[in-house]
Amino acid sequence: MDISINASFLPQDDPEAALAFYRDLLGFEVRKDVGYAGMRWLTVGPPGQPGTSIVLHPPGVDPGITDDERQLISEMMAKGTYAGILLATPDLTATFDALQAGDAEIVQEPTDQPYGVRDCAVRDPAGNMIRIQEAQ
Repeated sequence: MDISINASFLPQDDPEAALAFYRDLLGFEVRKDVGYAGMRWLTVGPPGQPGTSIVLHPPGVDPGITDDERQLISEMMAKGTYAGILLATPDLTATFDALQAGDAEIVQEPTDQPYGVRDCAVRDPAGNMIRIQEAQ
């Protein structure tokens, strides 16, 4: 089989804050910006990697989700426990310094992990956990 990752999904509850983080701070390209029924879906991705994207979507809009489930999703997003993604960079120190200078919410400074990677963690404006590891 020949399978690749095309897109991952993360919720966002403020499209402009999401753009400021993913486009302006991380340097991702905006691939799509789609509005529908007062909501907005953004697709972003790293330059030079057109086949890999992150879809930033309004939380809890999937059919069949109850009001109680929407409330739970909102609560988990506020705590930063609902969603996350792992990114990689060749220069973790420079990336972390840029995130810190850009007022990203720092969760963990660059650390050598016992499982063999060096990484850091921040939260995006919606509370999603963004772990960034140094590429080997």
